[in-house]
Amino acid sequence: MNTSHKCQLHIIKILLALVGAALALTQVVRADETCSSPYLARIDGQEEFVYVWSLGVEGLGDGADKLVTVDVKPDSPNYGKVISSVPVDGRNEAHHAGFTDDRRQLWCAALETSRVFIFDVHTDPAKPKLTKTIDNFAETTGGAIGPHGAYALPGRVLIPCLSNATDKGGRTALVEYSNDGNYIATHWLPTKDVARGAANAELADGYGYDARVLPRKNALLTSSFTGWNNYTTDFGKMTADPEAMKHFGNTMVMWDFHTRQPKKVFGVPGAPLEIRWAWGDKHNYAFTATALGSKLWLVYADDRGEWQAKEVAPVSNVKGGVLPVDISLSADDKTLFVSCFGDGKCRVFDVSDPHHPKQIYEKQIGKQVNMVSQSWDGKRLYFTSSLLAHWDKQGADNEQFLRAYAWDGKELKPRFDLDFTALKLGRPHHMLFGSTKIGPNRTTLAAK
Repeated sequence: MNTSHKCQLHIIKILLALVGAALALTQVVRADETCSSPYLARIDGQEEFVYVWSLGVEGLGDGADKLVTVDVKPDSPNYGKVISSVPVDGRNEAHHAGFTDDRRQLWCAALETSRVFIFDVHTDPAKPKLTKTIDNFAETTGGAIGPHGAYALPGRVLIPCLSNATDKGGRTALVEYSNDGNYIATHWLPTKDVARGAANAELADGYGYDARVLPRKNALLTSSFTGWNNYTTDFGKMTADPEAMKHFGNTMVMWDFHTRQPKKVFGVPGAPLEIRWAWGDKHNYAFTATALGSKLWLVYADDRGEWQAKEVAPVSNVKGGVLPVDISLSADDKTLFVSCFGDGKCRVFDVSDPHHPKQIYEKQIGKQVNMVSQSWDGKRLYFTSSLLAHWDKQGADNEQFLRAYAWDGKELKPRFDLDFTALKLGRPHHMLFGSTKIGPNRTTLAAK
């Protein structure tokens, strides 16, 4: 073999090594919960911890809301066990939580008191530490209350809210804070009277719930639920009150992400809750499920690039509905897991054709089930049980758990089960993944 051929082979080997390294980097970095912000720093490899934001129960343990850490490292002697529990001040209706973009902080929101508890999850990810509490939310934001959670944006968090301090109804806003906990801005949801330039203003009800971003399309999408007056009322009492049942959101709003201006209101009746954008580079669509309508809806860009919304499938044909409360879309955009509080089941849909979802599987998770979190590789799913303190089921149906399952593409198989009542840890609500190994975010990777 001559020198020229040897040089060529050497160059080819180097190129193959570089390609392999790039692919390996992509595979490693593309790891995390599939519903997380594209601006969020990613976990390298498999999640090591599950953080659970749990509601306190009077007379159970210390009775306080708390951030619970569960070890989920497969080779750990503590796998499936609680390794840390950090209580906060009192019972605040712990709801959703979210990381800052650098993943150093976890912001845990409370619906009833409108407090936001900020934890350091960077110094020791296995032992989060409460470092700051925002307890003047309504005063600072101009009257927004009921912070839903926190969504990572560059250098700041976006907090969609559910209510307002004036009448505690459903009119509400999006709020922004800097990563160090300083207030930045409030953006009120459009209404018929104050549409802020949004198309279909006649539909606008001003309600809010979730907020998710698709950066490459400059798209910010929000959904809607109900206000403080309803979510702090006993579920049976509320559903028996015709007037109360009129006060649920029936809209979603597409915003200009850069300007934070509402562009178009969609009529989506029945309280559309969680929003899940597709991840594919050419997949310009998002799913939601309506809690009161038990329907799957698709928000998508049509052939002209215009955003539209339409119902695409029933979640179930059970009379009265099944109260779908959370959804999780697989990283390949092919499978949608739907968590149904009403009958405690997880229903799984093939959404390879997003316009025509088809149910392919269902599993009884418990008497009640709320949140579902899915690993990026789609092999692990975690479920929690609590919806709201005043809405959870009673008696023997009031199961409170964190349950982990393995998914092989065909069925869910139990991995571990934590009884939060027996452990005196309250009502587990939202879950987020933690790790000691953090990489760049998806937008940084795409830029490279």
